Amino acid sequence: MPPTAPTGTVFKAIAHPARREILALLALSTRSVKELTAEFAISQPAISQHLRELKDADLVASERVGLEQRYRLTAGPLRVVSDWSAQYRRFFDPGGHAWAFVPVPEAPQSEKEDKHGR
Repeated sequence: MPPTAPTGTVFKAIAHPARREILALLALSTRSVKELTAEFAISQPAISQHLRELKDADLVASERVGLEQRYRLTAGPLRVVSDWSAQYRRFFDPGGHAWAFVPVPEAPQSEKEDKHGR
């Protein structure tokens, strides 16, 4: 198992909104620097710098595919953020119903109609 980045590095990496958005995009699929740059109003060198910060925090990994580097999310280090924020859960979830924050998948149209007798 590879060594993990220090906790402070993870928090520093997610402190910037562009890096958080990059993580959100990589949570959906792997992407190249070019594909990521197309999603932002900032330069390719700026995206590369953000990726470097995320890589230093072990939040992304890259792999050469053909002529390009493909980046993917490695979310394991985000565990420190979850663990840290758990101490504050009582302030936003006083009843201990953290499950309420998970969206429930919507039922297909035919099931909705059956529930309502239509």
